[in-house]
Amino acid sequence: MQTRNVASLRFLGATDTVTGSRYLLEFNGTRVLVDCGLFQGYKRLRERNRRPFPVSPGSIDAVLLTHAHLDHSGYVPALVRDGYRGPVYTTHGTNQLCKLLLPDSGHLQEEEARYAEHTGSSIHVPALPIYTAADAVRSLNSVRPVDFDAPVELGHAFDATFVPAGHILGAAQIHVRLGEHSVHFTGDLGRTDDPFMYPPRDLESTDVLVTESTYGNRTHPAAGSDIELAEVVNRAAKRGGVVLIAAFAVGRAETLMLQLARLRRKGLIPDIPVYLNSPMAIDASYIYQQHPEEHRLGPEEFKSMYELAIMTRSVDDSKLLNLRGGPMIIISASGMLTGGRILHHLAAYGSDPHNAVVLSGYQAGGTRGAALAAGSRQLRVYGQDVLIRAEVVQLEGFSAHADADGIIRWMRSAPRTPRMTYITHGEPEASDALRLRIKRELGWKARVPDHLETIMVNAPD
Repeated sequence: MQTRNVASLRFLGATDTVTGSRYLLEFNGTRVLVDCGLFQGYKRLRERNRRPFPVSPGSIDAVLLTHAHLDHSGYVPALVRDGYRGPVYTTHGTNQLCKLLLPDSGHLQEEEARYAEHTGSSIHVPALPIYTAADAVRSLNSVRPVDFDAPVELGHAFDATFVPAGHILGAAQIHVRLGEHSVHFTGDLGRTDDPFMYPPRDLESTDVLVTESTYGNRTHPAAGSDIELAEVVNRAAKRGGVVLIAAFAVGRAETLMLQLARLRRKGLIPDIPVYLNSPMAIDASYIYQQHPEEHRLGPEEFKSMYELAIMTRSVDDSKLLNLRGGPMIIISASGMLTGGRILHHLAAYGSDPHNAVVLSGYQAGGTRGAALAAGSRQLRVYGQDVLIRAEVVQLEGFSAHADADGIIRWMRSAPRTPRMTYITHGEPEASDALRLRIKRELGWKARVPDHLETIMVNAPD
């Protein structure tokens, strides 16, 4: 542990990738981890999940989660299993969503390990998951939900406040005070024009800013993503085809349901069956209904949005969809084709040119979704090569992340210039592009930190 009165920040993840969000703060003998995410995408990144944590889990005093997506929360079960005994602070919405996401993550990892063991495709003998569903359930006992804007005491002159970030239910920016200094973490920033969620709160005064850069080199389409979705649906319906929409179960599925309901109401898409084939997305809908203060929808539109679809929970009903044929729409997880029921549908329908595959947002490097978006038409799915002849469309306008213009606009709201801005949580080209814009357009000091780099918060950069 470091000496007292020295405030440091160590970048344990999300520095050369858009996943694995992990930041370690140390001050006055207290260690706090901000986010505890899984690395996803390329194998060299995923392998980090199996390495020993860079510091002893038992030496950490508190964990703060910006939101429930697995690249920010998904390593918590392993951290607790390996010796972490402190609280995991989240907002109330994040707490509820983690109860869905973390056990499901453990379950999927167990399934993947069993498959790898059966096929002999793992270098581990026996093949082991990163953690199990039981590990995830046990880790939830550590969660301590807190209100937005209610400071959490972490140690002497050391506290944190959760501030609305938009993006998904419960998502927060986290403002940390370390004595006379402060660090502000964006988490994943939402959009000002999100049809579902409210925009992120303005940036408050801070010494050090740690920002995401998922869309740091891109801007969202000015308008028309709903129309582009309607065009895909209409083309496939005329062919009698199936529209497979790959969507994150929490956040993206809700936005897609909303837009499809609005398109149907306006008569812009045909009255064909819509299936929400994601038990997690179905359960998440009930959680969203419990937090009307965090989203824009009134109860009537919320109700009509979920009346649009046939909810598919059981494995048997999911398998029957692969025999049904089109025209129909299936919304299923995962959003980057990394696992889940969407892969079974892709194997069943991807080879037919009458069908369409819709990628509804960002695709991290190294995922099947990224390969498909880049033009690959052969994907490895459950040990088999699947030829993709279906129409493939990527709709980035449905992203729940602020784009580069949105991040810059949000930064302009700061009452004063941060001493330093660190750009993280983006692919290298996206992070560097945002760094240049921050320096040129705002005149701020900004740089991209290295993986495992440590900086002093209370010393000049």
